Amino acid sequence: MLDNCVILAGGKSSRMGKDKTLMPFHNEPSLTHYIHKKLSKIFQNVYISSKFNKFNPPLNVINDEISDIFSPMIALASILPKFNAPVFIATADMPFIKISSILELAKYKDEYDVVIASDDEFRHTLCGFYSPTLANKAKFLAQNNQHKIGTLIQNANIKIVNFDDKKQFFNINTPHEYESALDENF
Repeated sequence: MLDNCVILAGGKSSRMGKDKTLMPFHNEPSLTHYIHKKLSKIFQNVYISSKFNKFNPPLNVINDEISDIFSPMIALASILPKFNAPVFIATADMPFIKISSILELAKYKDEYDVVIASDDEFRHTLCGFYSPTLANKAKFLAQNNQHKIGTLIQNANIKIVNFDDKKQFFNINTPHEYESALDENF
């Protein structure tokens, strides 16, 4: 088993119109519970990054230290200091990530500061392993209102692993995408 995973679930969900991380998904009480259950099969510890513990049933939450700004940089600045080994970062709105892909990324986690997934179209910076050695830089960037993950990983020792199946990186952001993701033939 791998050690630690943190699922990011503290965003605004502005395109959805309501908190997508709390929406029911495939027989689970929420999208977050669904991805938590899936990742618990390969990680000893699965945490949720959020502004507060809004989940029922409750999940193990790492609270964002800055609560008035919605940003994955704020989440990483809150998460990374809590670990002493690379941590897998995932988003609650990417439920189709393959376990085999995570295991492929894990092969490089001890050699690089950042190991992220990509496909022929995008680099998925919030699907990968991050070293806690980036904690101070993440905190500095967050405190200086710099929220682009690209800035954090710029000049880092990074490994990008390409995957052919880009469907696994599908993000649920809108009501239409949510309905599509619920379709059994997705």
